[in-house]
Amino acid sequence: MKGLDLLISAGSTLLRRGAQLAVLGSGEQRIEQGFDAAAAHWPGRIAVRHGYDEPLAHLLQAGADAIVVPSRTEPCGLTQMYGLRYGTIPVVRRTGGLADSVVDANAHNLAHEQATGLVFNDMDADALAWALGRTIDLYHHQPLWRAMVVRAMQQDFSWRGSAARYAAIYRSIARSS
Repeated sequence: MKGLDLLISAGSTLLRRGAQLAVLGSGEQRIEQGFDAAAAHWPGRIAVRHGYDEPLAHLLQAGADAIVVPSRTEPCGLTQMYGLRYGTIPVVRRTGGLADSVVDANAHNLAHEQATGLVFNDMDADALAWALGRTIDLYHHQPLWRAMVVRAMQQDFSWRGSAARYAAIYRSIARSS
């Protein structure tokens, strides 16, 4: 469901361009083995740790430049929200809560200072590789990247905003009845 098999296939796009990759988690054996094989092929460039470690996950999320979330489906998603809060730019597939919470760094959104991450549509390794390439290109334009990081960190997904919007809707309905 998380689409990490795509990252195994598309990850070489990152690595050929000098990036590093840290992977934490557990899941299907074939995916774990795929990351282990990639780490063996790219020594010193990929770190893999199997298992669940919440404190380490937050340290990785806070210390990275970007976080990749290529989910097939995602009703809400906290990972991209943690990334946004930490200033770790999310690279996500356009689905569910990922699509609702990340604004793509396309030319329009960059020009209008709205971009908070990178979004791709198709559920395949080529689409993810394209998004990863865009991520690296944008990272090399540090003024744009830094502005996006600041904007990402300013996003508010707390209940304060949602509660205020719900209250406004209820007041509007009450006035019209």
